[in-house]
Amino acid sequence: MAELTGGHGHLWNIIFSYANSMALKCAAELGIAMASLFLSLSTARNEEEEEAYALTPISASFLVTSKAENMSPFVLAILDPVLVNPGHCLSRWFTSSAEPPTAFDLFHGKSLFELTGNNPEFNVNFNLGMAADASFMAKLVLKQYGDDVFRGLRSLVDVGGGIGALATAIANAFPQIKCAVFDLPHVVSSLQGNPTVAAIAGNVFEFVPPADAWILHDWNDEDCVRILKNCKKAIPPKEGGGKVIIIEMVRKLKNEEDGSNHDETTETQLLWDAYVRAAVPGKERSEAEWKSIFIAAGFSDYSVSPISGLRSLIQLFY
Repeated sequence: MAELTGGHGHLWNIIFSYANSMALKCAAELGIAMASLFLSLSTARNEEEEEAYALTPISASFLVTSKAENMSPFVLAILDPVLVNPGHCLSRWFTSSAEPPTAFDLFHGKSLFELTGNNPEFNVNFNLGMAADASFMAKLVLKQYGDDVFRGLRSLVDVGGGIGALATAIANAFPQIKCAVFDLPHVVSSLQGNPTVAAIAGNVFEFVPPADAWILHDWNDEDCVRILKNCKKAIPPKEGGGKVIIIEMVRKLKNEEDGSNHDETTETQLLWDAYVRAAVPGKERSEAEWKSIFIAAGFSDYSVSPISGLRSLIQLFY
């Protein structure tokens, strides 16, 4: 009986977990720090106990709009109905004989990138969300690996760089690097005339502009190989300072400390993997899976450096 009642409670926990996301979205929309993230403090004054409240570090850092680390735009982008609603047709996607590439395509009748091109409001919100996350990652990358990764580079192109948050941060930290963002025309249109980073419109499967370094985001395995082969053509060999830089998850198969696979980081990576698979024809990968892609694309050497618990910085050389 105890097992049944415990299982029933766990089932309810899963069912109502979406309430956390909706409350977080509500807080971001209202521009307030999430109430459930507040920390209750007991203070004593004149021998009487009073209750006071303060923001937890998470809420104070990521949900306050005046903070540089503000992630509210990312919250609003990821929880936008455009991205959330396809989750309601996962079973139809799994059983569809038409084999659409993603649940997103099945629900909307077009890919994520096609929809952003036709929906200006969502395009703006999506790019602002990605920029918020990229700005935070740029801060971590530059602090931990800035000199080792970027010192000495003459040029850098951010592939799929959105509205240029990451490339701008790198250009500001290393003014000698000629930085550019390469993305679809409707994405980089806002960067035209930007004095810090150049905007290059195009399709990565058709051509890539030459550079010393590239920053790449995830696609399916076949597309990753195609993109990396094009990147390899556009950069000099390792001896000439060329490299491809990938900022991405390197999925852990288990907790390295205790051998389990139930830590929060692993769970979050798996949840993000499920989210990504429903939205775009890609997935998150283990180091072994990444390595097979690198070899297939013609690279002979790589390194993996952790940025945060969730993502890593990968450097590719040939």
